[in-house]
Amino acid sequence: MFRDLSEFYAWFSERNKNNQYEVHRMPLEDMDGWQVAEDTGDIAHRSGKFFSVRGVAVSTDHRDTTDWTQPIIVQPEIGILGIIVRVVDGAVHCLMQAKMEPGNINLLQLSPTVQATRSNYTRVHQGSPVPYLEHFAAPRPGGAVFDTLQSEQGSWFLNKRNRNMIVEVAEDIPVHDDFCWLSFDQVTVLLKVPNLVNMDSRTVLSGIPFFFSGSYGDRVRLAAGSGVPGGALHSVEHLLSWFTEIKSRYSLSRAPVPLRDVPGWTRSGGVISRADGKHFTVIGVDVRASNREVGRWSQPLLEPTGRGVIAFIGRFIRGAFHILVHARTEAGTNDVVEMAPSVSCIPSNYDGLPPAQRPRYLDVVESAQDQDILVDVVHSEEGGRFFHAENRYLVIDAGDGFGLDAPDDYCWMTVDQLTGFVRYGNHVNVAARCLLSCLIGEPAALAAASS
Repeated sequence: MFRDLSEFYAWFSERNKNNQYEVHRMPLEDMDGWQVAEDTGDIAHRSGKFFSVRGVAVSTDHRDTTDWTQPIIVQPEIGILGIIVRVVDGAVHCLMQAKMEPGNINLLQLSPTVQATRSNYTRVHQGSPVPYLEHFAAPRPGGAVFDTLQSEQGSWFLNKRNRNMIVEVAEDIPVHDDFCWLSFDQVTVLLKVPNLVNMDSRTVLSGIPFFFSGSYGDRVRLAAGSGVPGGALHSVEHLLSWFTEIKSRYSLSRAPVPLRDVPGWTRSGGVISRADGKHFTVIGVDVRASNREVGRWSQPLLEPTGRGVIAFIGRFIRGAFHILVHARTEAGTNDVVEMAPSVSCIPSNYDGLPPAQRPRYLDVVESAQDQDILVDVVHSEEGGRFFHAENRYLVIDAGDGFGLDAPDDYCWMTVDQLTGFVRYGNHVNVAARCLLSCLIGEPAALAAASS
């Protein structure tokens, strides 16, 4: 355990120096262990495990573009993202890992105690076992505080889910190389550092409020009490009805398409990309890492063509800070819609388009003044599947001048209400969960904004 964060940074730097990492681009057709199907052009691991890159045709009545075709990652396995927590001298501590992923912009980031696909932890690669896995499989030595199946990036994954877990242990456990204990307060500070706490940690940490005293129900009943300062605009029952209504009103269908036949996408120069340079490119990489389960491997990665913007627009209503939540449909969404941030996009994809064709509320986010920005940090996305994918995470206080009226697929809710829905799968998408984790350490900012 570290007395202060200077000790952590020294440790983290040492882990970086003590291990060797190399990532080099390579043509997709040259990746060792992967094969391109002759009849479809689909890319899959020769074991049939891990994941594949395929084509998908999407049709929905809940996007401005109703029909499109794209490459997408298909990974039906459910992996484990888990953090071990322990209370020491009255303070919650999290066992975190300094983990290299080939797509990380800085390679080494802070990951959960366990971050492993089923293929990894069943050792399809015949590599080293996953440390601490026994704490996340029943019967386990600790107690599960938070345990839910959660989706991942629906724009790039088809129906992808991982098991998000927080497990409490009562006794001290050995700390292996590349692992460290951090207090919860230290973690909240590190969440403000760009490209340090990885996506897998952030999504798990969105569930950590359930560890603390007082149930979610108690908190919501207090917030929603009639006439009580800080009351919520809507009840939880109203929010669930709104969410169910949107799911019922709209449709989403997907059909497989051979990867080589995806319109508008071409395979050339060892990559798959769009002629207009938008959205993302599928690349191959050759990876070497001295402290991973295997020391060398190849794999495909999706490389976004620009930095994204993930933002909640908020304002105070009845004395409580509310955020504008979007019921969003993406290509890979498992159940039509999920609760998402107010804005989720890569702005460069809309360069040159008239305002009516740009994402709703993007102009509000881009024109926000510094004093109205409560959260502003750049974080990486999943470095095991995406290459140098970054998003700017923002929470904006739009003020009382921002009207309460919103389109039917948007709804105002408190941060606490949205956090409550994190307990359930296919409710809150990964972008919203990551933003919630950034808000965990920001109650002072919300209070200051209301004064």
